[in-house]
Amino acid sequence: MRELMDDIATWRAAGLEVALARVVGTEGSAPRPAGAAMAVSSDGRVAGSVSGGCVEGAVVAAATSALRTRRPVLERFGYSDEDAFAVGLSCGGAVSVLVSPGLPGCYDELEEALRAGETAVLVTVVSAREEPGAEGAAEVAPARCFDAPDGVAGVAPGASALLLGDGRFVGSLGAPGLDGVARRDAAGMLSSGSSGLASYTALGRLPSAVVEVFFHTFAQPPRMVVLGAVDFAAALCRQAKLLGYRVSVCDARAVFATRERFPTADEVLADRPERYLASLAPPLGPRDAVCVLTHEARFDVPAILAALATPVGYLGALGSRRTTADRRRRLLEAGASELELERLHAPIGLDIGARTPEETALAICAEVVAVQNDRPAGRLADGKGPIHGRLAAEGARN
Repeated sequence: MRELMDDIATWRAAGLEVALARVVGTEGSAPRPAGAAMAVSSDGRVAGSVSGGCVEGAVVAAATSALRTRRPVLERFGYSDEDAFAVGLSCGGAVSVLVSPGLPGCYDELEEALRAGETAVLVTVVSAREEPGAEGAAEVAPARCFDAPDGVAGVAPGASALLLGDGRFVGSLGAPGLDGVARRDAAGMLSSGSSGLASYTALGRLPSAVVEVFFHTFAQPPRMVVLGAVDFAAALCRQAKLLGYRVSVCDARAVFATRERFPTADEVLADRPERYLASLAPPLGPRDAVCVLTHEARFDVPAILAALATPVGYLGALGSRRTTADRRRRLLEAGASELELERLHAPIGLDIGARTPEETALAICAEVVAVQNDRPAGRLADGKGPIHGRLAAEGARN
């Protein structure tokens, strides 16, 4: 949703109303992840996408209708629907889209946080429905229940609240008990960098009621640390930026580690790689990547040992098979275990026949994406299962 903010600001300044459509659930080969968003102005302008083109027309129509009726609507598009081909979603997946006639009540605080580079979780009620009896409530885990002594009449689809990175909780979902459990779970979502749906059972005057809540997490972008200011590094910086990474280049040789050589990097440092990795705060995590491109033992071995000491999600090292075998021997001699070295992808990248720096960068980034999504990286044409498997940190970059 970050990419919509400039358009939304322009429309609001012109006195236009804005409807917001967001993907709140996906099944199978859905074209966009949860959190993908589209904004529609009251004069018919559109920004963003919820399907990559498949159902955009239908969603625009729903947004226009929502602005007219002032009622939010939850739309589902999928291959099982009679109109699946009519709206263009013939890829075998399904998406649920919440269309709201206006921006969230805490939108200004969200915009301020995101423009300042801070983290946040936008929490939105997707649906609230009464259950016919209390029997089902007894089977719900206590953590998924909340007290609603006054019922859930104030809990309506589209109601939103915002958890900011500093712990503040702005707005309300319509029931104090629901706010409490949502705030707790939003903190967990922010910690993992994930987005998704959660269902809660309300216990109070009603026998029971079920409230579905969507958590849209705006985490810090994942980091890619490129160690070695070589020609391949410049191409890798450009490719990684396209994927939404915050990219740092580090090399102990100050003559090579210059801003002029790496204009697209967010950070260029002249330092020992292992010292730089040890200084990072917060430390690298599962969403991050380290690419060692120096293929010189005096730099590689300390750098890889330092990276192995972190829970970084991807670690790869450039070099020929001979260089890789020699590096592995040196790492074992330096104290690395066989189990630890299973985390090291070397030679780095997928086998696509890459030769140029640009092709090599593509091979590296493709492997990073495959590892982060726990995919074997074979040809889609040779596969048998769903095209889209587990989505790492789903929607976190939206």
